[in-house]
Amino acid sequence: MKGQKQSRVDNIEKRIAAMTSVLQQIIREIENTKTMVFGQQEVLKQLPDYEKIIEKLKEKAAAEHGEGASFDTDGKTS
Repeated sequence: MKGQKQSRVDNIEKRIAAMTSVLQQIIREIENTKTMVFGQQEVLKQLPDYEKIIEKLKEKAAAEHGEGASFDTDGKTS
């Protein structure tokens, strides 16, 4: 009986270790994606008409989400 409990505990520990490994990989992927997005955002900011484009996007978003809604540059409604 004791051997079965230990075997079960060992199995659970292996499964938890595997899930931990998967979560760590997901976190690394998210961090890489975040870095790429910030890099692309900085490149976009260097475009000549960046400010005009942002204003047009804000107007379009306000029109789609109802009049009176205003958006910050991060896309959040205020």
